[in-house]
Amino acid sequence: MDLGLTGKRCVVTGASRGIGLAIARGLAAEGAHVAICARGEGPLREAERELRALGVQVFAEACDVGDGTAVGRFLDAAREALGGVDVCIHNASALARGPDPGSWARSLEVDLMGAVHAFEHVIPWMAASGGGSLLVVSSISGIEASPAPDFAYSAAKAAQLAYVKKLATLHAPNRIRANAVAPGSIDFPGGLWDGVRRENPQMYEMVRGSIPWGRMGTPEEVADLAVYLVSPRAGWVTGECVAVDGGQHRGMR
Repeated sequence: MDLGLTGKRCVVTGASRGIGLAIARGLAAEGAHVAICARGEGPLREAERELRALGVQVFAEACDVGDGTAVGRFLDAAREALGGVDVCIHNASALARGPDPGSWARSLEVDLMGAVHAFEHVIPWMAASGGGSLLVVSSISGIEASPAPDFAYSAAKAAQLAYVKKLATLHAPNRIRANAVAPGSIDFPGGLWDGVRRENPQMYEMVRGSIPWGRMGTPEEVADLAVYLVSPRAGWVTGECVAVDGGQHRGMR
């Protein structure tokens, strides 16, 4: 299936590894040009080299998504480098899973306000050019309560979903779509669950065993859905949150 993404200008935040990199890779494989950001310069440059090898235009810049001014500078530079922005995907997360005030502040700054700063910056460009697509990588933690005390993370992820619904409604006349994906437990080298597997194998196995499919997900499985949702082939889909979790959130206890 041709997703109609060839030549589209796509931005992905938090894209130096894991889900974000998999999404950028999937977009590039469809012929889209990509702009990526992340905080770590080294991994970001490795991701940039990998994406350039796919034969598309790539712009990469280090950016703390929790800093609204920095996000604006990155997006302005990305627009100049690619010639516009057709798709904006907010994947960056603070992964601040504690109940402490610091976790609340960082979750709201990065997970929620990072999306707000990015989307509000690009919406006028999309409206002027005839439309576009916005996507936030949320979490099943924003859909259904788990036993973990990740209050700040879950609340920020739920707020993302409410924000996406509002964007979809208000900007439909401008042909701007807004959707979300809600991954379950995703395992990849250097990721959260990779660390849990090594440091707390009992917890890892408990969570893995709660997933009806009996395994953790992969970044590529999330990316496949994300790439489809931002593509013209999903042109009648907006205001939706689609879980990609092997049935996990339905199996939570």
